[in-house]
Amino acid sequence: MLLDLMLIIGLLLSTTSQLRVAAIPIGPGEALLLLWLAIAATREMARLGPPLTHALSRLLIFWSAFAAALCLGAMTGYAMGDMHDPRWFYHDIAAYGLAALISCFGVIHLEASGRLRPRIWLFVGLGTGLLALQAVLGWFDAGGGQFATWEWDRLRGLTENANQLALTSAIIGLLALHLADTARQPLPRLAAGLCIVVAVVVGRLTKSDAFLLVIAVSGVVYVLMKLRTWMLAEVNPLPLRSAAAWALALSLPFAVALAAPFGSSLAQQAEAVAAHAMRGGGERETRETANLRIAIWSEAMRRGLEALALGLGPGPHLKIPDEIAIGRRSTSGGPQDVPQPEVRLAPNFEAHNTVLDVFVQGGLPALLGLGWLIGGILVGAWRGRLDAVTTLVCGLAAYSLFHFILRQPVVWFALVFCLAATAGPFPADARQRTGAAFPTGDREPCAY
Repeated sequence: MLLDLMLIIGLLLSTTSQLRVAAIPIGPGEALLLLWLAIAATREMARLGPPLTHALSRLLIFWSAFAAALCLGAMTGYAMGDMHDPRWFYHDIAAYGLAALISCFGVIHLEASGRLRPRIWLFVGLGTGLLALQAVLGWFDAGGGQFATWEWDRLRGLTENANQLALTSAIIGLLALHLADTARQPLPRLAAGLCIVVAVVVGRLTKSDAFLLVIAVSGVVYVLMKLRTWMLAEVNPLPLRSAAAWALALSLPFAVALAAPFGSSLAQQAEAVAAHAMRGGGERETRETANLRIAIWSEAMRRGLEALALGLGPGPHLKIPDEIAIGRRSTSGGPQDVPQPEVRLAPNFEAHNTVLDVFVQGGLPALLGLGWLIGGILVGAWRGRLDAVTTLVCGLAAYSLFHFILRQPVVWFALVFCLAATAGPFPADARQRTGAAFPTGDREPCAY
């Protein structure tokens, strides 16, 4: 239990960047994680290593291939004479190393003693409390000058930027969705539902466009996955919700045909609602942001192709766009302690897109390795009918379209959970247990 608390508190505190001391590069969260890693490594050495489970072997293969791809990218960049910022080069090496250790030892710890679900409950419960605390600090502006809980009109709590808080809210909310989906009793389902509400409220207070996309994508994916699960329920006679799912699926083509004449009007209304919901809300600002993102992504593609799709090594490799540099020089009186890359001779800007940033750093080999890992999780969740796990992966994928999330420890905790839930051998009687659960009104049980 103590090791569980150390790991989970360390993961959650690693997101609260404002708790770090200026002269020390790590904060209390990273310190707890390093202490937990030391204890976990000592325990594994004492018992002559952990069992090589399917989930652990997949992680070891991925990190070995990813490290090799980054090394190849660094050599390619050196051969091309590419300039890089040494500070961010070593920063990424340290971040990837910490993520690799946390993910590998994390999957060992989560799979031990068959206590995966209680540990997820602990993470969601403590995480919800931390989100609520940051919302309260922002509501009363209780930082007292020590913490800046707002970034302009966006809640950032104890993090350095609002997007970090939005990512934490998304992960906690999606994990709580899995707990609610697989709960057998009303009380745990209600508790998980309350955690989802807190995560959604805090995430919307950050005014993150990526978080809004996560809500939309996760909602659609979860509904589709539940319809599939209900339609494939092997029960005779057919339960009410399975019959309703089939009726909805069969009526969908007719609904699309009826809505086709109104497609243009519906698209315009949806675009207006999306523009209003997004940060800023103005059509002009939304268009400028989209154009800037496209320009940055195009530059990232160009840099990746210049390296023959082999990558340029760890660290950022894009120049800061002129629009951003000019905007920073002309803006004053903004929030404190917002980390921004400085304009230097060496490129130090990222694409803010996980796929493109991995492509620029590790090239096509790193991208294929990441796709293999995520694809394996999705296949396992599909076969095991773990609808919320599929939703979690798709939600993280949606968030990664606008941010580089591969260095975040909390992201790897979520992926490790998905691996542990899907990578093991699926029980032979799971299909019968899933079908038998429908007539009683219970949720389908977890396969782990």
